[in-house]
Amino acid sequence: MAVEDAPLASNAAPPQKAEAREPGAATRRLAVPGLRETLRTGLRGVLDLALPPRCPASGVVVARPGGLAPAAWDAIRFLGGPCCNSCGLPFEAPLPEETRCAACDARSPQYDRVRAALAYDEASRSLLLHFKHGDRTDLAPVFARWMARAGAEILDQADQLIPVPLHRARLWRRRYNQAALLARELGVVSGVVTDPTLLRRDRATPSQGRLSPLARQRNVRGAFKAPDSLKGSVKGRRLVLIDDVFTTGATLDECARVLKRAGAAQVDALCLARVLRARF
Repeated sequence: MAVEDAPLASNAAPPQKAEAREPGAATRRLAVPGLRETLRTGLRGVLDLALPPRCPASGVVVARPGGLAPAAWDAIRFLGGPCCNSCGLPFEAPLPEETRCAACDARSPQYDRVRAALAYDEASRSLLLHFKHGDRTDLAPVFARWMARAGAEILDQADQLIPVPLHRARLWRRRYNQAALLARELGVVSGVVTDPTLLRRDRATPSQGRLSPLARQRNVRGAFKAPDSLKGSVKGRRLVLIDDVFTTGATLDECARVLKRAGAAQVDALCLARVLRARF
C-alpha cells in the first residue's frame, strides 16, 4: 500500500518534523559510483595525453581507443548482401535467399549457416593479427558490434553462443582465447547467453596456416568434444559457434558435427572475418 493511501487513525499524533542529519552510509554509497566514474574519466584523459590511442591497423592517432583511422576504415570491406545461404560466401549478383555456392552443394557442411562481418584481406589482416597475437583485447567490443550487425538474423534465433575453444597448451601460451572474448562481448550486445563449457578441445593440433582444405579436415578430426555431463544443455538447442576467421570451414564443420551428435537442433556460426578466396 502506498504511503499516500494509508488510513490515518483518529488518535494519531501529528507527524514530527524530521531532524537534519548528516548524509548516511547509503547516501555516501550512492555518491561513490559517480566519483569513481569521474576519476576513471580523468585518468583516461591523462593516459590519452601521455599515450594517445592509435589505430590498430595503421598506427595513426585516433580519437578513442579501438577507433580506426579514416583510411583504414575505408579500406576494410564489410560483408553484406547476397551470399551463400550455408557458408556465407558473397555472391556478385542477387540470387534467391536459399541459394548455396558450388562448394557447399558438392559437400553439405555440418554447420547450418555461417556469416562474417568483413573480408579477410590485406586491409584487415593487421587488424586481426593485432587482436589475436598482439594483446589488443580492447578491440573485442568494437569487433562484436560489427559481428552483431552481420549476424543479426542468426543471433535473433540463437539459444546460446559457444566460442571455438583452444587447447589448454595453446591457451597457456597465448594467455587468452580471442574467440571467447568475441563471444563474451557478443553476449553483452545481443543478450544471448554465452557458455564456453559446452565444447572443449581435447587434442592439440598443428597450426592450419599452410594446410590444404583436405589436410585441415584431417587435422581437426576428433579434436573437439562435448562433455557428457553437459549434453543436456545442448540437446534441442540452437547454438552459434563464435570464431575469429573463417578460411575453409574445417574447424567450424568439426565443431558442428560434435555438437549435433550431442543433440543440438541447429548449429550456426558467426565469425569476425572470412577468406574469400583461399590459396594453398
